[in-house]
Amino acid sequence: MEMHATDMSNADLLEILCGSVGRNLTRRPLSEVFGICAPRQRSILAGEDREPYVIHPQIAAAKELYVRAIQEDMNVSDICLSSPNTVSSYLSGRIGNYEHEVFQCLWMDARNRLIVAEELFRGTLTQTSVYPREVVKRALFHNAAAVIFAHNHPSGDTDPSRSDEMLTTSLKTALALVDVRVLDHFVVAGNKALSFAERGLL
Repeated sequence: MEMHATDMSNADLLEILCGSVGRNLTRRPLSEVFGICAPRQRSILAGEDREPYVIHPQIAAAKELYVRAIQEDMNVSDICLSSPNTVSSYLSGRIGNYEHEVFQCLWMDARNRLIVAEELFRGTLTQTSVYPREVVKRALFHNAAAVIFAHNHPSGDTDPSRSDEMLTTSLKTALALVDVRVLDHFVVAGNKALSFAERGLL
């Protein structure tokens, strides 16, 4: 009888992807194996190996293909607006595991189809400088009708700061002058994402 992927264990699935070495990867949480979140710190006192974990190349390829598949779907449908969970999955896969903050824009056309996902600013472990003038310039360059903002918190906490809220308001005001709607702003941390729209912050 044919076995479906949903019926297989993590070890079986990882072995299909990576060969026999895949079974050894089950010692780590899947979120670490796929590079969605940073590896947990290992105890020096316990004498454990502290070498950094490097994502297996075949798993990195599988993850990248998955993220691209979501992006491809957003290019041809209004999934950006109709499916916040899908957008969250895309953003978690794209920027959730960064060790520095980045600010990303998902530029969309009048039918809420993705034009391009663009990383505009890159910062440090705790902050990113975002310039509204540059955001407006990129909106005009792409002839966008709407945008979803996203930035990551390497700390692992998805709660937006007061400065995050103030920045969103500032960008919304600036983009309104050129008729570009701000549909949402996601704060991403590992495999989690918080939506400003769902929190009533827009």
